[in-house]
Amino acid sequence: MNGQSSAYRDLNTYLQQRFGKKIYKISLSTPFTCPNRDGTLGTRGCLFCSASGSGNFAAVAQLPLERQMEEAKARVRSKLRCKDYGYVAYFQSFSSTYGDLVIQRDLFTRAISDPEVVALSVATRPDCLPEEVLDLLQELSAVKPVWVELGFQSAKEETVKLIRRGYGNAVYEKAVRDLKSRGLEVIVHLIIGLPGETHEDEIASLRYATSLPVDGVKFHLLHVLQGTDLAKMPYEALTLEEYVSRVTDLVRYVPQDVIIHRLTGDGDKKELIAPLWSGDKKRVLNAISAAFRMGHICQGEALK
Repeated sequence: MNGQSSAYRDLNTYLQQRFGKKIYKISLSTPFTCPNRDGTLGTRGCLFCSASGSGNFAAVAQLPLERQMEEAKARVRSKLRCKDYGYVAYFQSFSSTYGDLVIQRDLFTRAISDPEVVALSVATRPDCLPEEVLDLLQELSAVKPVWVELGFQSAKEETVKLIRRGYGNAVYEKAVRDLKSRGLEVIVHLIIGLPGETHEDEIASLRYATSLPVDGVKFHLLHVLQGTDLAKMPYEALTLEEYVSRVTDLVRYVPQDVIIHRLTGDGDKKELIAPLWSGDKKRVLNAISAAFRMGHICQGEALK
């Protein structure tokens, strides 16, 4: 969500305060895949995951990293309204730590060596963090801050099986402990609107995920995208009103020391089947902002 909010600790304000300037995320790709796709755990990916591995807006992996970064920066610069700014290098698609360690070291090191980059963010799975990867990330964090974004999605066992996540909650717990013991920053991803889940299930997942020492949380709307197994099954997407009600209420259960990195997301419009309203991101953000104002909602108030 853009701009400063008194209702919750938003990412933009936090980054401005931390680095003293406007910070933008640039989405990058590795040549890696995922254990849910290469046959280790499965070949079809998670139920909702598109062919891009949740990296619909990331740069093309086949491009050299420097070109990926320059093209991503160019897209940001075309919209800039400030002179002092920096970037978070965000390796977004698939599982960015599921691959050759030499390649990981090369890509991550080159990314944080860019003088305009203030931090490295790596999206991955909790079951893709062996000791050698943890050691590498800890080493890099001595140069610039390193965030590790974990695709957790839900704590409900039935949901975990349905979406084919492929690992148990204990694996998530171990990953968070391992990352924090090395001084790394952890961001957990949760999905709103998963099949068969109630809002109470979502609250329970959030409370479980943030009972561990995470630094940030991202809320995602479940999109139905072309080519996914979700698109082949009966599923009724949330309405805009339902989503706004759920996500704003969830903020009430986020601990006050946790940064909220995202309250919504938009799928690739070329692949989006439902909900179509999510394609109008400005409308969604305005609806969320209005709900915060009308409900006088504050982060963490339900935990008091």
